[in-house]
Amino acid sequence: MISPTHHAVDPSPAVDVLIVGGGLSGSMLAVQLLRLPGTRRLLIVEPRDELGRGEAYSATELGHTLNGNAARMSVDPDDPDDLTHWLTDFIAAGGWPESDEQHVPIAELFPPRGVFGLYVQQRLAQAEALGASRGSSVEHVRGEAVDLHVTDAGVTLILADGQPLSGRHAVLATGMYAAARTPQRQSSGLNAAAVDPWDVSAMRRLDPQSRVLIIGSGLTMVDAVVSLQQAGHRGPIDIFSRHGLLPHVRRQPPPWMDFLAEDHSIRSPRQLVRALREQCELAIENGIDWQAPLDMVRANIGRLWNQASDVQRRQFVRHVRPWWESHHHRSPPPSAALLAHLISEGRVTIQAASLQGVETLDSGRLQIRIRRRGEQQASRVTGDALINSTGIEYDWRRVDRPLPRQLLARGLVQPGPLALGIAADPGGAVLDAHGRVSSRLFAMGPPLRGMWWESTAVTDVALQAKALAERLAGM
Repeated sequence: MISPTHHAVDPSPAVDVLIVGGGLSGSMLAVQLLRLPGTRRLLIVEPRDELGRGEAYSATELGHTLNGNAARMSVDPDDPDDLTHWLTDFIAAGGWPESDEQHVPIAELFPPRGVFGLYVQQRLAQAEALGASRGSSVEHVRGEAVDLHVTDAGVTLILADGQPLSGRHAVLATGMYAAARTPQRQSSGLNAAAVDPWDVSAMRRLDPQSRVLIIGSGLTMVDAVVSLQQAGHRGPIDIFSRHGLLPHVRRQPPPWMDFLAEDHSIRSPRQLVRALREQCELAIENGIDWQAPLDMVRANIGRLWNQASDVQRRQFVRHVRPWWESHHHRSPPPSAALLAHLISEGRVTIQAASLQGVETLDSGRLQIRIRRRGEQQASRVTGDALINSTGIEYDWRRVDRPLPRQLLARGLVQPGPLALGIAADPGGAVLDAHGRVSSRLFAMGPPLRGMWWESTAVTDVALQAKALAERLAGM
């Protein structure tokens, strides 16, 4: 494991790449850079003690699993079986004895996110050793980046304690801003009153029979329900989301023909939905899981989104996005089984409603104002605890963190399409407020949501890391 540096480091421009963020994105970029021929010096700026985990893989509860099976989650774009092989050795060494409970081959296992974090860390350590044999190095500087300056000569990054770090290039690998953990510039008060969806210890302090209200019904909600169950909660759980849709369970469908790669006439959301419906009906008629053709959309969504007009993108977000989220961002089978069981028991309810406000009563209980779908008037619902499960905040204009705030205010970046993430060229070079492509500042992973629509999955990040590493190495 790369030990964090707490003291001042040499800020000279001899640093080749400053990587802002040491979660999956930043770690995978470092891996790819260290694997390439040549000698380079890397600095990863990350507030956490450990690299490779970030927001997504810092979870310690075994119940918080990946939402994809091992065969889908390799961090090596050249070896789709890399995680399967690693897990095989890890389990054989006694690292995850509970894996037997899933009763499936290793390639079909849904590992805990904490275990996946160990896998990322090991791959980074191996790349560090390889790089060191060639004269390359990577250093973890523990701190928060709050600002940066770009000149013709390079980039200077400013940490919260005022320390400057300089390099030839910088990469914004800031990862995901989870809505539950991210200060908002225009806050509804939801986070101030809410329990962290992943904080099992905080949930253990709740009355086991308390009524819990959850806002949002995506994968964060699934994690929140798992957390409550592991904390011993046995009371009612009321879930509210605008469309009242739950994530489908992830299954293992057989391969399906890539009908979108063969037909480039499909461009609008309406054409996409029509073609997909036809393919799903064809699959069902042949006794094949409808998730098989659906996965072909996921394989092509980056191209379709990137070539679409803003009007078509808005149509997709307005009319298709809720179903995209529930059908594509699927729940791991163990978590889905728990949720289904609690719904069948009547302990969990799901309602289509939008949040209007949050209030703490004199009794200490919480009251939310919601407007149910189809109703004009708001209703009030009272509970003992509240959880924000609205997912990821991609609009940097709403994120009240120093670095996004400074970069936008000084015009070093501009919002991406539909204000999702930030704008960049197809290779990750950031666009400033005037549309100029930077030769020094780059981005990858979740900040490029607006460019590719899907830019958060492990495979997305791994492919971007490899391409960006090759680009930086050639500059």
